[in-house]
Amino acid sequence: MTAEEPRLDDPLHAEGADALGQLPDDIRHPPWLMIGAGAVALAVLVLGLVGTLIDRGLQFDFDRRILLAMRHGSMHGATLGPLWLKQAMIDVTALGGETVLVITVTIIAGFLAVQRHWLTMWLVLGGTISGSIAVAVAKALVGRARPELTDHLVQVTSASFPSGHAANSAIIYLTIASLIAQIVPERRARLYILASAVILVTTVGFSRVYLGVHWPSDVLAGWSFGTLWALAWWALGAWARIRRAGASVIRPAAT
Repeated sequence: MTAEEPRLDDPLHAEGADALGQLPDDIRHPPWLMIGAGAVALAVLVLGLVGTLIDRGLQFDFDRRILLAMRHGSMHGATLGPLWLKQAMIDVTALGGETVLVITVTIIAGFLAVQRHWLTMWLVLGGTISGSIAVAVAKALVGRARPELTDHLVQVTSASFPSGHAANSAIIYLTIASLIAQIVPERRARLYILASAVILVTTVGFSRVYLGVHWPSDVLAGWSFGTLWALAWWALGAWARIRRAGASVIRPAAT
């Protein structure tokens, strides 16, 4: 039976690519490049939309509620939790800072170079550097003021939206984790890498609200943008590997 002939057991009696059992090439070869471009577009759209609303004076009620909850409902109240949690949050928030992130990317890129994983190395560098530039541009365009509702427990100087720590930690840790997961053969190891990155990003973002230096909406926007950015570069990496292998997801390259 050819691809054009309808199958007798097909209730639709469809022909060609719609025939029962047929799988078009565009579906057999997922358009990872388009998926990546779509993720980038969605990330920019989310950041631009929320930033525009904030720039026009929109205030989110949950921002105020959550910030005050971190101080037991008082502007100058003590922080939630035991005494050691405050110092822990100060330590954790540094993991999303510029110095630590630059060191992290440099070490990871160097390791990939030593291992001759050139494709992964360039993807990591491209994804992390371009994403950080996009966050810096968004901060300059929106220019949202830092919250003054509660005391700041660490020093800050830049604009508030989006949270640079939340966005950049998501961009860098999730991009690195997702791209390295593509070259790690063991499933348990891949899950460990991705789960560790998610926990790290979540903790860094939470610390910014806990320390009173960001509105929760700043952090949510940063997480959203960084996650979509990492997804885009994961898709780009998948597309590049399929092209280099001369294979599809379903049919591996001939050996």
